[in-house]
Amino acid sequence: MQVGSLLSELRARYLAPSLLRRFTHDGERPDTRRPATVFEDLFWTHDGPVVDKWHHYLPLYDRYLTPWRNTPVRMLEIGVSRGGSLKMWRKYFGPDAVIFGIDIDPRCARLNGDAGQVRIGSQDNPKFLKQVVAEMGGVDIVLDDGSHVSAHIRASLDTLFPMLADGGLYMIEDLHACYWAPFGGGYRRPGSFVETVKTMIDDMHHWYHDQGERIGATAGSLAAIHAHDSIVVLEKTTVAPPRRSQRGRA
Repeated sequence: MQVGSLLSELRARYLAPSLLRRFTHDGERPDTRRPATVFEDLFWTHDGPVVDKWHHYLPLYDRYLTPWRNTPVRMLEIGVSRGGSLKMWRKYFGPDAVIFGIDIDPRCARLNGDAGQVRIGSQDNPKFLKQVVAEMGGVDIVLDDGSHVSAHIRASLDTLFPMLADGGLYMIEDLHACYWAPFGGGYRRPGSFVETVKTMIDDMHHWYHDQGERIGATAGSLAAIHAHDSIVVLEKTTVAPPRRSQRGRA
């Protein structure tokens, strides 16, 4: 099933109409008090295949991804849907970028070779993911906009984060689904990926407690966690033990 179709079905089935209306926008470009970012301009002028994004995501893309623009960056997007986002990424990163998208829906195969390469398979299949990354020649950025099911998010992370290049970014979108039961979520529910992120924070601070690092995929290489509404950005860098020094005269 396409990611968009899955979300539409689950939202219609489990979310109250009043809640849906709260988040609905009329499609007109909203006014802001700050200059628009590059990605915001690309999004609001896009007239190709449908792209569905929360407004507050748009400036975050520029915040974290600007250094890779017009470089041969290797990006993997989990969740292709109708192909609109792949076109956006091609415009944003430029012609030298290596852009792959994966989706479980075989209909997405028709998009292969358009704005990027598309491969059909499940995000919780380690063998498939490893094959795709090998074909890409490595990966610098992963954007998980897939099923939004917590177990699937974790499965992808367990395979892909260790394969991420040093200095790379791992972005996970639509984590509000971690609060919805059909996606394996719930408020402080064990197994929700939001709870996994909280464990990652503990892992980053393992130097100061005796519980060790509980998430093997990110152990020793999780340099930073940036948490925003529904988006988490993980920075990968080999982490050295913390040290402190003093300088100056008493």
